[in-house]
Amino acid sequence: MAPQYDAIVVGAGFGGMGAGIELDRLGLSNYVILEREDDLGGTWHVNHYPGLAVDIASVTYSYSFEPNPYWTRLFAPGAELKKYATHIADKYGLRRRMRFGTVVDGARWDEEHQHWVVSVAGGENVTGRYLLTATGFLSQPYTPPFPGIDTFAGKIIHTTAWEDDFDLTGRKAAIIGTGATAVQLVPEVAKKAQALTVFQRTPIWVVPKVDTAIPAPVQKLFDRVPATQKAARLFNTSLLEALMVVGVLNYTKAKPLNKAAGVLAKAHLRASVRDKETRKQLTPHYDFGCKRPTFSNTYFRSFNQPHVRLETNSIERIEADGIVTADGHKTEIDTLILATGFNLWDVNFPAIEIIGRDGVNLGKFWRDNRFQAYEGITVPKFPNFLSLNSPYSYSGLSYFTTIEAQMKHMGRLFGELFRRGEHTFEVTEHANTEFLDRVTDKLGSSVFYGGDCATARSYYFNPHGEAALLRPTSTLNAHREAVSFPLDDYVYGKSA
Repeated sequence: MAPQYDAIVVGAGFGGMGAGIELDRLGLSNYVILEREDDLGGTWHVNHYPGLAVDIASVTYSYSFEPNPYWTRLFAPGAELKKYATHIADKYGLRRRMRFGTVVDGARWDEEHQHWVVSVAGGENVTGRYLLTATGFLSQPYTPPFPGIDTFAGKIIHTTAWEDDFDLTGRKAAIIGTGATAVQLVPEVAKKAQALTVFQRTPIWVVPKVDTAIPAPVQKLFDRVPATQKAARLFNTSLLEALMVVGVLNYTKAKPLNKAAGVLAKAHLRASVRDKETRKQLTPHYDFGCKRPTFSNTYFRSFNQPHVRLETNSIERIEADGIVTADGHKTEIDTLILATGFNLWDVNFPAIEIIGRDGVNLGKFWRDNRFQAYEGITVPKFPNFLSLNSPYSYSGLSYFTTIEAQMKHMGRLFGELFRRGEHTFEVTEHANTEFLDRVTDKLGSSVFYGGDCATARSYYFNPHGEAALLRPTSTLNAHREAVSFPLDDYVYGKSA
């Protein structure tokens, strides 16, 4: 029984669109992209809170093969990323393959028919020869179970469900969370709210943001002479690589660089915040890089304003008209904004139930046998399956470097599959184990294990204390291995 599709892609963000582009290049054009939201763009469709922008310069945070010469700023606002996503979908003919408002309940490998069966909520099953999950790393919002939150009588809004017509003017607001989202949001809320209290559990490293408008003449230059934008991309990517690979992943060999980044961030804090006690509370007590740092010129300065207060005591409970902290102090509010981040390890790896060969459950397999994926993309006992947001897959600081490396891996893998005239592939246990051992060994010299990350509460770490998210190599290495991995690391034909 032939499957309905060559491939089923779950997720219509940049990862899923990259997968679709590569499938077309490979001649596997009969595919479908299933998306739970009502439009494409992933995080750039879901998120539209005030102040939303990329925290990686836009020349790097985009496909290298599809540059956009018309970014208005070095760090483009979120609306421009959404527009860019729409452009990609239209140019590469992806939208006609997309099914929106489609919630995938799970997928299972059909050994008899050698294809994947994907179950869709409220609909019929969909079958495909290959399954590609592109559900993103930050796609499952998390709200801590604060006691009493159900009794709050005011407005509760999560940053992933922002209401554009919601007016903060005159509000007594609280923001819970001080991650990258809050760093962007706090200055915007402070502009309108009558009073703003920011509840901080863990301070974040913040460095200056060298952001500026990109003048129209420069945009025209990028358009007419693409090499100039490529040069800008190369320069920015090189800076990010130095920060990530040398300062974070090779921490034990390059402590001075890591410490220098921390000194820069502390100097930025000292120059921005007048109150000594507030500066102390905003200073991280873990090494730079343990938690993803971010960029801002306005976050710290927000705390100089008389109506903005930083609260570092833990939340004991939420009442109808306020938040009570462990010291007994009550902050009266009428608006509660949750910038509480995402749940990566409990519900995101994987984001749907996936049952492979011999009935192996991927989520249970990862939790019982460590989180792992060969080259960050395939898993033993899961034939014809590519997980585009996997353990040890994230390369560099821009998600697009990861996406494009995985597209190259797909190209090499499927090229060999077609050369052999086969229809199924599965990574071998040996190749997977060898890769896992290699990345585990390399991470030993990173800041995650060589530095002090005890108080970071970083999503880089899974519940077992492993930093299993980032690929501990350079982006160049990731792309080089994507086009040169040993072809016999896979079994082709019938399942292994």
